[in-house]
Amino acid sequence: MEKFEPGRLAAAVHAVNRHAKTAPDNRYLYSLKKAALEKMISDGFAEKTGLHFIQNPRFSRQQSAVLITCGDYLFHLPPSKDDFRTLPHLGQQDLEIRNPKGQIGLRAAKQLLAEYTGFKETGQDQRSGPGPGSGKKHPAPGKPAGRNRTQSGHKSWFDPL
Repeated sequence: MEKFEPGRLAAAVHAVNRHAKTAPDNRYLYSLKKAALEKMISDGFAEKTGLHFIQNPRFSRQQSAVLITCGDYLFHLPPSKDDFRTLPHLGQQDLEIRNPKGQIGLRAAKQLLAEYTGFKETGQDQRSGPGPGSGKKHPAPGKPAGRNRTQSGHKSWFDPL
């Protein structure tokens, strides 16, 4: 069996994408998804199929996303200017179509995609708490330890990285 099998990579991207939607700090997960899909496209494991209108556009302005097909899996990424010139627009996405249920956990998916892409998680994105040399600072006395939603780093998959 090949180490980087297209079906296994697609299942890993699906697991990472599913968790990124609810993660408090999802920057690394979305960056890993994007790096993996771009490498899968260049390796011939996936292809850009067309453009879809996104369901809940920001500021009520119509936006599109690139539909990427990898076997039975479908993914979306923000489009480049070149994508608008070269890909057909497919209109609204069919909400009845779902990706297959993946059989890979988040930890294994992240490890597989990191090995495949060479994309590394930085220390600030990892879950380890503050400690000596971690680079994280303790809050000043009298200041709340938590961050509000705008400071949390939670981003939409459509936000620029």
